[in-house]
Amino acid sequence: MAKKRILIIEDQAPMRRNIALLLQMEGFETFTAANGKEGLAAAQKEKPDLILCDVMMPELDGYGVIQALRQDPAFVTTPFIFLTAKSDRNDLRTGMNYGADDYLTKPVVREDLLAAVQSRLAKAGAMQRALDEAGTFAPDFENLGALQEAFGLTAREAEVLSWVAQGKSNADVASILGMSEKTAKQHLGVCFQKMGVESRNAATLAAVEVLGKAK
Repeated sequence: MAKKRILIIEDQAPMRRNIALLLQMEGFETFTAANGKEGLAAAQKEKPDLILCDVMMPELDGYGVIQALRQDPAFVTTPFIFLTAKSDRNDLRTGMNYGADDYLTKPVVREDLLAAVQSRLAKAGAMQRALDEAGTFAPDFENLGALQEAFGLTAREAEVLSWVAQGKSNADVASILGMSEKTAKQHLGVCFQKMGVESRNAATLAAVEVLGKAK
C-alpha cells in the first residue's frame, strides 16, 4: 500500500522538522513549506492526502490557504488540520467555518497529532467513497435549500446535516453552529428519521447525492 502523503505548512523551522520526523517515523511521506504562499503552491503540486497548517504565518496565513484550497474541486475532501498556539473558541469556529477538519494547539502532543491524522484520513476515505457512489466530486455544501426540500428538514437541521456530510463530528458541529453537542446530536437524530437512514455514512451519501445534483 502506498504511503499516505502529508504536507506540513509551518513557519517555525524546529516545529516543522519535528512534526515531519515524527510522521516519517510512523510511515508517512512528508513535504514541508515555510509559509502559506509556499504551502499553497506545494499543495497544488504534490496533491497530499492530508495537510497540517499553522494559522499565523507570513506571506499568507492559514485561513488564506484553506480558503484558496477549498475553492479547488481537487481539494474538496482533502483533510486539513490547523496547528496553532491559539486556543480561543472563536478561532476554532473560524477555522471550522473555513473548512478545517480539526484544530490542534501547539505544542502538539504526539499521541494527539497521530490520532487526529489517522482519524481524518479514515474519514476522508469514507467521504471519497460516498462521493464516488454519488457520482459527483463537487457537492455544493452551502445549498441548504436542496437538503430542506429533499428531506423535509428545517433550516437548522439542514445546517447540521451539511456539516456532518463534510465529515464533522457532533462536537465540531456544535462549535461551528454555536449550540451544545447534545443539541447537535438531537438535530442529527431527527435528520436520520426524516431521511430514513440509520448512520452518518448513509446520511452523508444521501446528502452528497442531493447536493451534487442540485443546481
